[in-house]
Amino acid sequence: MAAFNYFKNMYDVDMKPRLLRTLIKERVPDDKHPFENPAELSAVVSLIKTHGLLSESLSKSTDQKFVDNWKSAVDSWVERVLLLVSSNMPDKCWAGICLLGMTCQECSSDRFLASYTLWFHKLLPYIQSPGDSHFVKVASCASVSDLFTRLGGFPNIKKDGTSHAGKLIQPVLKLLNDDSSESIWEGAIQMLCTIITYFPSSVHRHYDSAEVAIASKLLSGKCGVDVLKKLAHCLALLPKSRGDEVSWSLMIQKILLLLNAHLNDAFQGLEEEGKCKEAIRLLVPPGKDLPPPLGAQILSGEASDTSTRRSEQSLMSSVSMLMLCCCTMLTSSYPVQVNVPVRSLLVLVERVLMVDGSVPHALSAFTTSMQQELICSELPVLHLHSLELLIAIIKGTRSQLLPYAASIVRLITSYFKRCALPELRIKVYSITRILLISMGVGMAVCLAQEVINNAFVDLNLITNESVGASASTNLKASSEALLQPCHRKRKHGTSTGYPEEQHDHSGLSVAAPKIHAISPISVKIAALEALEALLTVGGALRSESWRSDVDLLLIKTATNSLKWGWASEEKNIFQQNEPTGIWVDFQLAALRALLSSLLSSVRVRPPYLSQGLELFRRGKQETGTKLAEFCAHALLALEVLIHPRALPLTDFSPTSCYSTEQVKFSGSMYSGGLNHGGPFTSGIQGIRDNISDSDHDDLYESWLENGKETADIMYNEEPMFGGEENLNVEGSSGTKVPEEKGQEPVSTNVNVRMEGNEDEIMVETDQSHESVAQVQEPVSSRGATVLESIGASLAIESASDHAGNVFTSGQDVSVAKGDGYVNTADAIAISEKITGDGLDFDGPEILWENSESDDE
Repeated sequence: MAAFNYFKNMYDVDMKPRLLRTLIKERVPDDKHPFENPAELSAVVSLIKTHGLLSESLSKSTDQKFVDNWKSAVDSWVERVLLLVSSNMPDKCWAGICLLGMTCQECSSDRFLASYTLWFHKLLPYIQSPGDSHFVKVASCASVSDLFTRLGGFPNIKKDGTSHAGKLIQPVLKLLNDDSSESIWEGAIQMLCTIITYFPSSVHRHYDSAEVAIASKLLSGKCGVDVLKKLAHCLALLPKSRGDEVSWSLMIQKILLLLNAHLNDAFQGLEEEGKCKEAIRLLVPPGKDLPPPLGAQILSGEASDTSTRRSEQSLMSSVSMLMLCCCTMLTSSYPVQVNVPVRSLLVLVERVLMVDGSVPHALSAFTTSMQQELICSELPVLHLHSLELLIAIIKGTRSQLLPYAASIVRLITSYFKRCALPELRIKVYSITRILLISMGVGMAVCLAQEVINNAFVDLNLITNESVGASASTNLKASSEALLQPCHRKRKHGTSTGYPEEQHDHSGLSVAAPKIHAISPISVKIAALEALEALLTVGGALRSESWRSDVDLLLIKTATNSLKWGWASEEKNIFQQNEPTGIWVDFQLAALRALLSSLLSSVRVRPPYLSQGLELFRRGKQETGTKLAEFCAHALLALEVLIHPRALPLTDFSPTSCYSTEQVKFSGSMYSGGLNHGGPFTSGIQGIRDNISDSDHDDLYESWLENGKETADIMYNEEPMFGGEENLNVEGSSGTKVPEEKGQEPVSTNVNVRMEGNEDEIMVETDQSHESVAQVQEPVSSRGATVLESIGASLAIESASDHAGNVFTSGQDVSVAKGDGYVNTADAIAISEKITGDGLDFDGPEILWENSESDDE
């Protein structure tokens, strides 16, 4: 019978304990059977995380039987895992340790709080004992990190967690000092970073020992790049263990002094001697003592033995990692406010960026060609890390950077002129973008010309030579057809060209310029992003000197990026050696910059609005792509330029007008010249006051039938007397006109007088026999006439300000203004041309008659 014991579906609570027991029985090893397939653990972990088999999350209404069943299954899982952790076989022990770390993450909070002490003491011996295998020790470090990460989420047991973490500091530092594998170093560093983050006070007593261990490993030259990055990150977090301003300031001062000392050795003969003295003077003012060096014991005892080796093998690597450490210190949170030595950091950045490998004539006798070759090979990496440090300075100091903004602008401007490598130009563009967004229009004034000059160099137009001839002829033909605008019936033709191509003040042309070097696509993307930021921040400035050139450049770049069709992540229609994703990013960046160009033109109409709309409309058709999503957003953003309008201050939603509970009319809903508190407002209020609640349903149905009713409405301009009198309507009792099958409705004459403060309006409705015969359904004659009169009056007032003609809805309706009559269909058409917004009338088409009232 158990074989047919089904559960409801995959979300049924009864499935989880059953699936967990199946995993324990069939896929998790035990002490009797050998562990044949370690890769099977990944499938077990995936199933447990996907279905939450260890979460024990149940609603309060769940039957206690299911609760006990699931709890029993999780108990069996924990027992099996702890059995594997205690195994003498390394492979089973490794599997148990890995599964225990996953259990710490996935189990319920109640189970974790009840068991974490036991689990910690199960894992601690594998970190303390030196005789275990390397992969068991690595797994132990990872599982302990998972345990302390979960433990850090419970503030009420912070004291107990600190006590447990303190037992790990010395074993971890011992692992760092031993000559073991990089995987063990990496696991130990990760565990130490976790402890510093969640339980910093546990490291306080071992602060100096931790600094020495990390610094010695960082400067040893024995680690790979990944381990060095983790060491730099751990060194940057170390001041958090003390949590005071002095520790943070002393650490960054030590790092900057060591950096300048390394640069003295590296740049000997390549820079002026005064640069080093200026950096030291800023770090250590006159009259103050030098702080102890970073990792004092290591540096003082081994500096003489390792200086030559460091200069040849790992000097540049140490400089790069120390810069990365400064970046982490500047961008990471800290418990107290600290003073950042911005000036010293900027001097360090400038010192590195000003060295380009050239040997000054005065120092040529002190520099060998071998030394110059070594420095030039490492300079791009140093420049890249210096620019990253500059980004960290900007992000870390935020608004406090203002006193140093001029120095940064001068540095960026001078370095832009000498920077040629793509990675470096991308980074400089990124810095300018951050500066523009963070510091606003003032920075835009300073950097605008520099950004534009460099963007014009990098955004040379895409030609056949730059993207290759891999695109087929059919694809090119289809793409050209794609970019052709749709021909519509208009009174004027649509030009697809650019006005500046025929009369270009800047000398730009669509033809491929004579460029000797084509910038990579990644550089073009960075340039477009910088231009986007410039237009977003400073597009509203009086920028006639460069604005027209930039607008033309962006529309040409966007058009030429789509010359061979729309890119997608699945197809590559460009160079075979170029990844398709970067072309998608380039087209997206070009369209984003184009949108900024169109939206930031505040004083005149954007000159390339029609071309941009065509590109966005075509891009929206690329369903399911990032380009389609952005093009849809762009069309929405440009709606204010296509259909400019002034929205009312008060929200009048359609539901409030067509509600069956209450019919409300307000003159402010119509923008055609209705004044609040004027005659129409008071008149409509009179209608609302005079109509009883029992008639609302009839009014609503009559409103829906407005397009099918017919009436002759007379508009008379007479002086108004009395300001607040209500509307007098014959037959306002709400009784419907009786209508029998096979008979025609009774014709009705209704006179409506609306009185206000300035004029008097007489609306006379004569519903003839022929017009009434067209009505297919019985309606309330009173409600229909009143609503038709209201609609006609409001429409009359709305259109009179624009065209001198009036309109209403209905069939063969003529409106008299004075002595002249005008049919309403052409009045509607004129109103649509004037306002740009068409009103939807359900009635049949109405013929046009020219009004002669103006002539008379």
